[in-house]
Amino acid sequence: MKFSNGCWMNRAGFEIRSPQEVYDIRKTDSEATLYGPFQKIAHPGMTLDGGMMTVTVSAPMNDVIRVHSVHHGGGVDKGPDFPLYTEKADIACKEDEQSFCFQSGDLLLTVNKNDWRFAFSRKGEAVTTSERQCLSHIIDDNGIPFMREQLSLDVGEYVYGLGERFTPFVKNGQSVDIWNEDGGTGSEQAYKNIPFYVSNKGYGVFVNHPERVSFEIASEKVSKAQFSVPGEQLEYFIISGDTLKDVLRTYTTLTGKPPLLPKWSFGLWLSTSFLTSYDEKTVHSFVDGMQERDLPFDVFHFDCLWMKEFEWCNFQWDERTFPDPKGMLSRLKEKGLNICVWINPYIGQKSPLFAEAKQKGYLLKRPDGSVWQWDKWQPGLAVVDFTNEEAKTWYTDMLEALIDMGVDSFKTDFGERIPTDVVYANGADPLKMHNYYTHLYNETVYTLLEKRLGKNKAVLFARSATVGGQQFPVHWGGDSFSTYASMAETLRGGLSLGLAGFGYWSHDIGGFETGSTPDLYKRWTQFGLLSSHSRYHGSGDYKVPWLYDEEAVDVTRLFTKLKNRLMPYLFAKAVEASKDGVPMLRPMLLEYADDETCHTLDRQYMLGDCLLVAPIFNETGNVRYYAPAGSWTNLLTNELIDGEKWHSEHHSYETLPLLVRENTILPFGAEEQTADYNYPENVTFHLFEISDKATCTIHDENGTAAASARASKASNTLTLSASGVTGTCTWLLRNVDTVLSIDGGTWTPHELGVLVVGEEVSLTLPD
Repeated sequence: MKFSNGCWMNRAGFEIRSPQEVYDIRKTDSEATLYGPFQKIAHPGMTLDGGMMTVTVSAPMNDVIRVHSVHHGGGVDKGPDFPLYTEKADIACKEDEQSFCFQSGDLLLTVNKNDWRFAFSRKGEAVTTSERQCLSHIIDDNGIPFMREQLSLDVGEYVYGLGERFTPFVKNGQSVDIWNEDGGTGSEQAYKNIPFYVSNKGYGVFVNHPERVSFEIASEKVSKAQFSVPGEQLEYFIISGDTLKDVLRTYTTLTGKPPLLPKWSFGLWLSTSFLTSYDEKTVHSFVDGMQERDLPFDVFHFDCLWMKEFEWCNFQWDERTFPDPKGMLSRLKEKGLNICVWINPYIGQKSPLFAEAKQKGYLLKRPDGSVWQWDKWQPGLAVVDFTNEEAKTWYTDMLEALIDMGVDSFKTDFGERIPTDVVYANGADPLKMHNYYTHLYNETVYTLLEKRLGKNKAVLFARSATVGGQQFPVHWGGDSFSTYASMAETLRGGLSLGLAGFGYWSHDIGGFETGSTPDLYKRWTQFGLLSSHSRYHGSGDYKVPWLYDEEAVDVTRLFTKLKNRLMPYLFAKAVEASKDGVPMLRPMLLEYADDETCHTLDRQYMLGDCLLVAPIFNETGNVRYYAPAGSWTNLLTNELIDGEKWHSEHHSYETLPLLVRENTILPFGAEEQTADYNYPENVTFHLFEISDKATCTIHDENGTAAASARASKASNTLTLSASGVTGTCTWLLRNVDTVLSIDGGTWTPHELGVLVVGEEVSLTLPD
């Protein structure tokens, strides 16, 4: 939301007032409150008939400073508020005649009392600043109040994040409203709006408001990141760290860490698609067709039409197409599959559940007491009120019946088009609940799955989210189109969401709308199976690969088996996400902050810290990508790639730029038919350009270290050591031609290098 008219004037219809000096400070052991009148006080008479800003600074944990600003503090806060997990911080305060300092860990706030200037720094380096006139109370012509803050942006500074946004990856120059909407992947709207951004200077800003937050990122004021909210209060957090990974660790400590997910969830998901015609015979034809063609997959998903049309949701299998659902699910599980079914938080009027939910008060109501309804999506659609504890129990009781049948996961679709002209059972503010609703919805379903299936066994496939939603994964990118432009915008959304603390992310392989060409299907398959979670799903078309061409079958087989064999590595990155809040799919700048070329890259990414992926976004098979400093190896072709330069290449559907970082031990599991197996058994450690020391760890399903490998090189001696491996321990030294001598193992030539067998091995390599 813009308030200015150029550099010198305000827009007509706005009265803007800002604190001009620090008139007084009150301090306690944990916080300090600064009082800033809207004019400088030259004599006692100037304390009359004027406004004042009250600003409290505190520290919810080390390296974080909370700034809470209030104009009029007498309002009623009906909630909701984001749940935050605070820790005791090491704080220090210091004051002299000219300034006041407040320190949390290594983050320091220095306030110039005479000019009301808030300067944040870390270890002597400037972070960001709020100058005089930046923090403001604003009233429009209708008497509606707003609070605004403007934080400085440095020369060359870029801003990222703000949720899953499909607009340009660098947010400078953009106006962003934090307001969940069902707008697809091709617009400025977003399903997952998160009022948190990060900067390439190595800090983050979290605006702690569930309601609409309006950001102007280097737009209204080109050297400012501006944010505003309606009302009389504004709260934000400055989060600092030595690296952006540190910032994400701290932010997810504050708002919640992603959990560890079951291993099977990382395998391929196959969907019925949305508006396709299907019954049990169709389902088994897909399942059998996949298995007959040696196409591994771990999850079968039933989309909307497992329930009768016009009755979404009734949580009952449509007996016309699924007369024996429990038997069907049992037969699917005998084939080694996990089951997911589609749900949403809405009840159509034709659903048998509508009358019961209305009578018991389980649906959102209008102020006059009637049920809120409209005809979008389902005729007479009503919305479940998840602030009503009885409604939550009623809703989850129906899901429990599905779990009893054999359902393992729920696709928690929708949750964005939440009305604001409603009354909630707990009296919550409907303007705040619009974004927050999805949190209660996904939390309710995730908590049920965790209760029934156990810790680290629950998984959703969710579309909407707000702050803290990373605790209820997985999230997917929503309704994309079957075009290369949409594939690219989908990746931008995933990169942005990862910088909002979401550890896992997926998307509809081949695109959701309009149908995919065989070419796009194969290229998107490469991208999809090199994401944390992988699903074939569409709108009106089936997504089984043989409907496209036989080459699509081959590409699906190749990349599904590759992902399954990479699971010891990928699951280790999932463990890292659950502990540190660092996403599996990472923007390049997260790993290469010192390489400015990486600060704007949005057509490639790091999958964990060791794999670089550059999807191909055109029909020609041509791709241009950037490799950061160091030596790289294409995992698929074994070609050595020079770093710190751009590369132009052509690839068939069987390859793409999938590069491994130097000094990497990449564990390959022995199983290619599923993502869920014993990773340390018969593992093969692939070694890439070892010049110093390298390590890797393999984890069990609970995230506990189960096996490890170490490699060190001194001169031409390479020492290998593994522990916890069961069966045969094998090492593949990529691009090594021969071994001069070996102690503790055996070696044989291999088409990719040298194959070594043994747990404790010392080798002499050629110079």
